[in-house]
Amino acid sequence: MGTYVNPGNNSFLSAVRSEIYIDKTGMLDILNKNINKESRYFAVSRARRFGKSMAAGMIDAYYSRGCDSRELFAPYEIAKAPDFEDHLNKYNVVHFDVASFFNAAKTPEDVIPLMDGTIMGSLKEEFPYLCGKEYANAAAAIYDVYHREGRQFIIVIDEWECIIRDAKDDEKLILDYLKYLRGFFKTEESKQFLALGYITGILPIKKVKGESALNNFWEYTMTAPGALMPFFGFTEEEIGGLCEYYSQTIENIRQWYDGYLMPVAGDWDDHEQIHIYNPNSVVEAFQRRKLGSYWKNTGAFAGVNDYIELNKAGLKDDVVAMIAGERRVVNTATFQNDLTHYKTKDDVLTALIHMGYLGYDTETGEAFIPNEEVRDVFESAVRVGDWTDIQDALDHSDALLKATWEGDTKRIAETIAKSQQDYASIINFHDENALACAVMMSYFTARKYYYVKRELPAGKGFADIVFIPRNEGEHPAMVVELKWNRNAKAAIKQIRDKEYAGALTDYKGELLLVGINYNKKTGKYSCRIEKRA
Repeated sequence: MGTYVNPGNNSFLSAVRSEIYIDKTGMLDILNKNINKESRYFAVSRARRFGKSMAAGMIDAYYSRGCDSRELFAPYEIAKAPDFEDHLNKYNVVHFDVASFFNAAKTPEDVIPLMDGTIMGSLKEEFPYLCGKEYANAAAAIYDVYHREGRQFIIVIDEWECIIRDAKDDEKLILDYLKYLRGFFKTEESKQFLALGYITGILPIKKVKGESALNNFWEYTMTAPGALMPFFGFTEEEIGGLCEYYSQTIENIRQWYDGYLMPVAGDWDDHEQIHIYNPNSVVEAFQRRKLGSYWKNTGAFAGVNDYIELNKAGLKDDVVAMIAGERRVVNTATFQNDLTHYKTKDDVLTALIHMGYLGYDTETGEAFIPNEEVRDVFESAVRVGDWTDIQDALDHSDALLKATWEGDTKRIAETIAKSQQDYASIINFHDENALACAVMMSYFTARKYYYVKRELPAGKGFADIVFIPRNEGEHPAMVVELKWNRNAKAAIKQIRDKEYAGALTDYKGELLLVGINYNKKTGKYSCRIEKRA
C-alpha cells in the first residue's frame, strides 16, 4: 500500500464512518462500463466542497491493488452490480493531488519536476525492478510496468488544474504541464496501459487556441454534468431523509443550500433538471445544528471580491440585479476555462458558475445567485469592495423593513428613494422590472426573517414580491405589488382583485398588503399599506 501508487482505502473508510454519509458508489458502475473504451477519460469539474476528493478516494478504494475492499463496499449500491467483483481491487492505481505539489514547490517551475520525481519514487517502491533504470518521466515507467506485467493502470489526478488556476500568468509553465499530462493520457503507450483516466478540479479543461488541451476527455461540468450529475452534491430525496433525522425543515435547507440546477442525462428531448444541494455545507449545517454560510471558510469571500471588482462592462449591474434576486442571461461559450482570459462580463460570470458562486439554468441560459449561503458571500464581498453605493443601500434595509412592519408609509417612500439614489448609477430606472430590482435590494435584509419570492403564481396572476415568514407569527407576511407611473392605491386594488393573497392561503398570521408606486416624471415614490388579520 503506497501513498501515490496503489493506495489503500483509508480515505473512503473515513468517509463512510462519518456522521453523515450518502451512498454515491453508483458512480463506480458508470466508470466500470467505460473501462478500456474510448470514453474511459473522465474530467469532472465541480465547485469546491462538492465531493470531488471523496469520489477520488472511493475510486482508490475500489480499484487499487493496495487494499481489499470487498467488505467495505458490501453494504452499498455498487455491490449489487453484476460485475462488482470483476474490477474490485484489480488495477494498479496512481493517484496524486497537484495542489499538494504546487504548495510544496519552492518556485512554480519546480512543480513538475517535484511531482514527477515523487511519483517515480513511489513507483520504484512498489515495483523495485524499476530501480537503477532511467526514465523520461513517470508515464514511461508506468508503461514499462505494464509491458512487464500486463496489468493496466488507472490514473486519478485531483486538483488537476491547480497550476492553471494558481500560476495563471505563467503561460510556459501551463503549456509544459499540459504536455506532461499528455504522457499519461494522449500517447500510443498510454492507450495500452491506461484502463481509466479520471481527473477532477474546479475548472473545465483549458482551451488552447479554441480547442480543449486534452480533447480525448469526456467532460462533466457544472453546466453539463451528464451521467455523473447525481454523484456530486445531494439531491432533494437525499436531503429529505437528513431533514427528518435532524429535525430541520426542508424549506430552510432549500433556501440556504439549494439552487444548483443540473440537467438530467437522457433522451434528446429530455429537458428535465433537478436541484443539487451543496453537500459539505449541508453536512456542516446539520452537524453544527446551525444554518449559515460555510463557504466563507473556503476562500470564497476573497475570490468573489476579486472577480466582481474586474467590473467588465455591465458586470456590476448584473451582480446587483442577481443579489436582488434577478437572473441574467450569460453566454458561456467564450470562456477559455482559465482565470486569465476575460474578454467580457460573460467570461467572468461563467467562471463564477463553474466555481459555484452562481447557479445556471441550461434551459434559459440564465445565471443567478443560487441560495442564501452564496448570497451572503456576495453581500460580504460587496461590503468590503469599492462598492460604497451598494453598501449604503444595504444598510438602509433594516430601517425599511421596520417601517413596513409599523405601517409608516412616508418613511418607506423616503427610504426606498434614498436607496435608489445610492445605486442610481448602476440600475437604469426605466420600467417596472428595474423598480422591482430596486425594491428587492431595499428589502435585502428581510431574508433573515422571510422566504422572499419574486413573481409568485397566485390567484389570477403573479404577485410581484411575496414575503413568507420563516417562523409563522413572529412577523407579518407581506404581499408587495409595484406600479410604474400609476399610484399605490391601484397597486393595493390589484392585489385584492387578482387575489394575490391566495399565495398565502395556509398562512394564519397577520398579512400586510403593500402597494408601491414610482412616478418617473417626479422621481418620487408613494406607498400604501393595508392589514389583513
